[in-house]
Amino acid sequence: MIISKEKLPLLINSVLGIAKRAGEIIMEVYDSDDFGVESKGDDSPLTRADTAANDHIVKSLSKLEIVLPIISEETKEVAYDVRKDWNSLWMVDPLDGTKEFIKRNGEFTVNIALIENGKSIAGVVYLPVKDIMYWAIDGVGAFKIEDQNASVIQVNSFSEEDKDLRIVCSRSHLNEETQNFVDRYNNPELIATGSSLKFTIIAEGNAEIYPRLAPTMEWDTAAAQAILEAAGGEVISEDTGLPMRYNKPNLLNSHFVARAARHES
Repeated sequence: MIISKEKLPLLINSVLGIAKRAGEIIMEVYDSDDFGVESKGDDSPLTRADTAANDHIVKSLSKLEIVLPIISEETKEVAYDVRKDWNSLWMVDPLDGTKEFIKRNGEFTVNIALIENGKSIAGVVYLPVKDIMYWAIDGVGAFKIEDQNASVIQVNSFSEEDKDLRIVCSRSHLNEETQNFVDRYNNPELIATGSSLKFTIIAEGNAEIYPRLAPTMEWDTAAAQAILEAAGGEVISEDTGLPMRYNKPNLLNSHFVARAARHES
């Protein structure tokens, strides 16, 4: 099923409400004394908040007027033989930045993306601690809702030769390969933050580059890629040199670079 352009804004508006409620559920756990931390098979952490938010999102998406299949970090992975026939689907990370959640630094988000024929065409990223909502639809634009005020967001324009470029890096993943990437630039300023906020910082014009030269999964990036692209930026796969694609046979992302709009110096 392909969603018509007429129905897409109304559909995404419903998803904003779903993401906001998921954020409220997460905050109920965040403000408690019991995170219920467990270790998943890959040794990454899982909390009560991840599970509760996922349950809410999956159930709520399944009740929308247009029902689509769902790929979620916290739901059993569906075999590619089945997924390959899905031309539209939801890609969900109910709590992106679980390590940041456990550290109580506030840098975690709810992420819901609409994938169509491998492309992330719409995304919602919600920051519960600050009650800030980012959303975008391909061909419509990228937006931020804060204090009940909506505004259009747009990336900066930059050249690779510019001095003092702002490069976003992960609080939890700054490896040697990433450091070597950063060292290519002229006096860069490093901005450390967690979760999909690394994309939204660029989308808002507050940074220029985010190299991710370490493993991520499709649900980590899909929603934020839609927002960054709609704001005028791009997310380029190191493997292909092309924009990142989704619902691949292997849901592991290649290394990538997210960036604002480039121009010649």
